[in-house]
Formats: sequence, structure tokens, C-alpha cells
Amino acid sequence: QVQLVESGGGLVQPGGSLELSCAASRSSGSIISPNTMGWYRQAPGKQRELVATITTGGAINYEDSVKGRFTISRDNAKNTVHLQMNSLKPHDTAIYYCNLRYVLFRPRDYWGQGTQVTVSS
Repeated sequence: QVQLVESGGGLVQPGGSLELSCAASRSSGSIISPNTMGWYRQAPGKQRELVATITTGGAINYEDSVKGRFTISRDNAKNTVHLQMNSLKPHDTAIYYCNLRYVLFRPRDYWGQGTQVTVSS
């Protein structure tokens, strides 16, 4: 059973920065690779959307509105993924969810509980 634990959310003023972190673990054995880890977010009244993903090999995909502001990274040895968020805007306010996706054979998705990010004066 895979567990994802997120941290780093909070309240920040517009233009500020936050770093989100997520650690993946499994009750028995190791996290399977290759895989994709990433972040999705959901604002009130809106659908969940992709923010950024990164593969085991380091290939990165960003949602257009966060390009140049957010940076995703991962540590394969520690099974962690991080999202450095700079120049935050009120539009970024949402619950951010960590995602782990196994990509070989039968794809499987695992999700964290979510962490709240609020950008407000």
C-alpha cells in the first residue's frame, strides 16, 4: 500500500513563495520505478488540474500559467517530490495534491490528502 504525505502549505501574500514537499512510501517493498510524481490542485468550484509532473528520468511538464514561477524537482533515492512556488498569485489558491503514477503495464494513481495553499493580502 502506497502512502503520500504532503507538507509546506500555508498562507502567503501575493508575490510570496512557498515550497511543497511530498514523501512516498510503501508498507512492503520499495516504490516501483519508472514512475511519475507531480502536483495537482483544485480550487473551490473548479475541477482538479495538473500543475507539474516529473518522471523518474527527470522529464518535466508544467501547466502554462505556472511556467517561470514554479519549479518541480524530485529525489529518486528518497522518493520525494518538491514544488518551489514563487511569485504566487491569488489565482494559485487551492488545495494541492501530491500524485504518484506507475506508468508500466497497468497504470495506477496514488494521491495524498492535500495541503491548502492560500494567497491573500
